[in-house]
Amino acid sequence: MSELLDADLPDGPSKPAPPAAAAPTPMMAQYIEIKAANPDCLLFYRMGDFYELFFEDAAVAAQALGIQLTKRGKHLGEDIPMAGVPVANADDYLRRLISLGHRVAVCEQIEDPAEAKKRGAKSVVKRDVVRLVTPGTITEEALLEPGRVNALVALARLGPAGPAAEFALAWTDLSTGSFETGSSDLARLGADLARLDPSEIVMADPVFADPEVAAALGRFRAIARPEPASLFDGATAGERVARFFGVATLDGFGDFPRAELSAAAALLAYLGKTQLAARPALSRPRRHEPGAVMLIDAATRASLELTRTTSGRTAGSLLSVIDRTLTGAGARLLAARLAAPLTDTAAIAERQGAVARLHGDGGLRTALRAGLKSFPDIERAVGRLALGRGGPRDLGCLREALSRGRLLADILGKAGDLPAETAEGLAALLALPETLAAELDRLLADDLPLLAREGGLVAAGAIPQLDEARALADDTRRVIAALQARYAQETGLRSLKIRHNNVLGYFVEVPEAQGPGLMGREDGTRFTHRQTLASAMRFSTLELSELETRIAGAGAEALRLELDAFAHLSALAVAQAEPLKAGAAAVAALDVAAGLAELASAEDWSRPSVDDSLAFRIEGGRHPVVEAALRASGSSQRFVSNDCDLSPPAGASRAKGRGAAGDAGAIWLLTGPNMGGKSTFLRQNALIAVLAQIGAFVPAKHAHIGVVDRLFSRVGASDDLAEGRSTFMVEMVETAAILNQAGPRALVILDEIGRGTATYDGLSIAFASAEHLHEANRCRALFATHFHEMTVLATRMKRVRNATMRVKEWEGEVIFLHEVVPGVADRSYGIQVARLAGLPAVVVERARTILNDLERSERGEKRGVALDELPLFSALAAAPAPTPAPPPARTDPLRPAIDALDPDTMTPREALEALYRLKGLARDGVI
Repeated sequence: MSELLDADLPDGPSKPAPPAAAAPTPMMAQYIEIKAANPDCLLFYRMGDFYELFFEDAAVAAQALGIQLTKRGKHLGEDIPMAGVPVANADDYLRRLISLGHRVAVCEQIEDPAEAKKRGAKSVVKRDVVRLVTPGTITEEALLEPGRVNALVALARLGPAGPAAEFALAWTDLSTGSFETGSSDLARLGADLARLDPSEIVMADPVFADPEVAAALGRFRAIARPEPASLFDGATAGERVARFFGVATLDGFGDFPRAELSAAAALLAYLGKTQLAARPALSRPRRHEPGAVMLIDAATRASLELTRTTSGRTAGSLLSVIDRTLTGAGARLLAARLAAPLTDTAAIAERQGAVARLHGDGGLRTALRAGLKSFPDIERAVGRLALGRGGPRDLGCLREALSRGRLLADILGKAGDLPAETAEGLAALLALPETLAAELDRLLADDLPLLAREGGLVAAGAIPQLDEARALADDTRRVIAALQARYAQETGLRSLKIRHNNVLGYFVEVPEAQGPGLMGREDGTRFTHRQTLASAMRFSTLELSELETRIAGAGAEALRLELDAFAHLSALAVAQAEPLKAGAAAVAALDVAAGLAELASAEDWSRPSVDDSLAFRIEGGRHPVVEAALRASGSSQRFVSNDCDLSPPAGASRAKGRGAAGDAGAIWLLTGPNMGGKSTFLRQNALIAVLAQIGAFVPAKHAHIGVVDRLFSRVGASDDLAEGRSTFMVEMVETAAILNQAGPRALVILDEIGRGTATYDGLSIAFASAEHLHEANRCRALFATHFHEMTVLATRMKRVRNATMRVKEWEGEVIFLHEVVPGVADRSYGIQVARLAGLPAVVVERARTILNDLERSERGEKRGVALDELPLFSALAAAPAPTPAPPPARTDPLRPAIDALDPDTMTPREALEALYRLKGLARDGVI
């Protein structure tokens, strides 16, 4: 009804049209003023049961949402475009707009239309923006994925731009109230953001404009938002954070570097800017110590498909395979752990202990999982209630959680030896004041509405005054029917009806012919004439008017009492936010442990040994995703397990301290055919390391993992057209990151380095990269290659070992055995793979002919010359060219060339140059 009060609605056909240059109507002037204060947002302007958008916003929304674009009135002589969405379905439209990168300012009526009417019939209802909806600040259940953290990140920089600048991050999931900080630097910024996978990033304007920061952000720059530098003022940051949490000093929170405080204060300021009067129930900030988690950059995460496949889907990722959780909070915790594997062996062992306890007791695990199934999402329910966006069903979540928490506590009490964090969290949940649980049980109805304003959230009998008001409101039909029957009997008019509309309210209606009889009765003053229609006359009575007043008042009173009850329960819940969230965290940890135990039991996974050594020994390792895919497809093929040992060679230093002098892991050079399983083998070992360090069991018979502090993967080919990078350039950028950053505790997997350029260029790059990994990085590495010349490194570098994928040839066919064995492949079987891929038979046969000629040619290394001399494709059916006659006998120059070499004094570079000289002699026909 509020739009009926807006002054720009036409009063009737006789009202003249305003001149083209007329001032905007009061309502449109209000809209323009509010829009001017929020220029970077689509403005959802509340008008009755719709959110309306005008001008350019309307055109943008109509196109994005596929809704009709209409018009309403004129402004400066032009039609005003308009589009609208129903308030009841606003969440669906908001989700689509946010997913497209838009921000939305929600403008609500902040005044009762009746109050506006007191100022004059044409007064405009007061409106104002109550929140800004951005990708990182959404809290509505319909807009969020239950199992995904929705992170908002603030990025701060202290000091001038450049490599020495100090960076820090603060991040929160507003829907759960988590609040964390950590330090970073330019080199690892991309990896830190990849771990958090934020929905939105805010940073100061100068930082946003810095090209070095833009490069470090990579794909995350698309979701970054510049904000005034004043939000990141480090001088006042500590004071602002303390003020938000209502403390005099932050000493009790821990020791936070200045850069982290700057990021935290900026994050709080941005939340204040977007949430306006609503104050989120954030937990006290928790600091992440540097080096506490395995660092995994964005390229490696994409390559390993940890949480999403390269196509962006969750299905087919490692997360989808290991997720056996039963609650939303558990799913989010598992995803967070997978994104940030630990480096602290004690913490890893504690997580493993919880999994092992439930793995060894199937009955306990089954009982716990039955209690956990569909456990309510307390974290997000409390978050919505704190922001004033909760509903009765959020309170219902808390009621159910408290009840089921007692059940879980009973089960755990009988077990008696689960991790302390789980027991303490559940104890906090159960130690809540009885007031909350008792009030929830007493006041809440069994069947709860979605919104408090719908009524029906309070149980019958809980509030006597509410029961009375409800009785009158609910009995309206019966009371009206009884009154109608009495009037009909008293007047003798059986056709008399009592009806209702929004204009007259309740009224008595009789046929037009019988109306005068009512008016002419001796007691006619009892019926007061209200309206005459073509076929009926309408009357009111004093009794009917009084009843209408009581009915309307009863409905309003009932709603008021219910809203008061909702506010009371919400306040009780928000006051206990911390213990509620502690309990939710305990349930999530229990869910993750039980899910991983169920996974290990079902898939025959084993508990790995994780310590501070540089060991990396896996027996019978398997790729969890590929194995699951084989099983899901119904294939009879069994996944072939393989061993991998990248531990330091026997006799190397075994000092316990990290990075001990002289201690370094091994490098495997893996050769073998395409389709033989090299990439699968590389990835499965990296995934086993990740699983081990999140505290899970692993798909192997046995695994001994020395903590990996950084994981690098360069597997697969792709380009980056948006940045103007070719496939080879992307490969080199990622390889450079590995060679510049990997240390002794890193694990590196590399596949086909150098394949995107000329053969000699690629071989040289691959050769030099392997040398650098061995001599400078000194890391554990798997290096797959088709450059068989590289296998000579195993004879010259003590930590390099050759391995190959076994194949078997049978009647001209190649059979891939997918087994990794020591040794070197003699060929790549590329033509056989091409045939399997479906290349035309004539192309495959032509390729065989070319390959045979190249292998026979004395100048086979000069690929370009040899190919120029081969017959044309059209000569395929012709007989092969005769084998060239052998050259005349001459003195063998090989012996003196070899005698001139002294392997004991040569550097790796000199040895490589000598090798090329010998190959040059062969190429030129000298030997």
